[in-house]
Amino acid sequence: MLPQIRNGSVNKLDETLLTRLPPFSLLDRPQIRTILDQATSRRYDEGSTVFGEGMAADRFYLLLDGTIRVVRTTPTGEQIIALHIGPGQLFGIAPALARDTYPATAVAAAECVTLSWPVRLWGDFVASYPGFATESNRTLGARLGEMQNRITELATQQVEQRVAACLLRMVNQSGRKVATGIEISFPITRQNISEMTGTTLHTVSRLLSAWEREGIVESTRRRIVVTAPHRLVVLSGPAGQV
Repeated sequence: MLPQIRNGSVNKLDETLLTRLPPFSLLDRPQIRTILDQATSRRYDEGSTVFGEGMAADRFYLLLDGTIRVVRTTPTGEQIIALHIGPGQLFGIAPALARDTYPATAVAAAECVTLSWPVRLWGDFVASYPGFATESNRTLGARLGEMQNRITELATQQVEQRVAACLLRMVNQSGRKVATGIEISFPITRQNISEMTGTTLHTVSRLLSAWEREGIVESTRRRIVVTAPHRLVVLSGPAGQV
């Protein structure tokens, strides 16, 4: 459980709380303390924008708690949810991509707590803390792999497969056990799912309603519980495995 952090204050944040987080896991406590002393903390309410696509990348971030939704806007103005980022991960790391602007918008999918640093410190951190650089590269690799998988899904899979794979991805990332199954831990709407899978709200609603009747999921306006994960695995596979 993270301590209550006031915006801007990290003085009371114990560095031992961060030793298990990937960007810090290879560093010793004095190194973590040095990094924390240069950080700014902030809480974001659900729905708040941390930064916008195309804005000057002046800071990079570490998510301590909550979920960040990464949104891209197409040339025609449509919004596409590219991915979700969970606690302990870096985001807004434009300098790692050799960019001076943010490539996407970061929105708090649930209440979030972040640490951030001026972008001018990125090169110092990478040069001075090999563990930080290693974990940053690993983060980039994982996200690129996820995006490649998403592109493959959009190009090769039917809508039902894409929606099933989308739900499984969120369950694997942030699922928590409840009495009836595994609940996606952050608020998620049918519109969100349509934006993640390249399909219409009507199609997502139709599929989820059918899966509810079959006992595969339970859904409300902003919550989804997967009650039969093995059925979703089958539905997300090659056509015909139903």
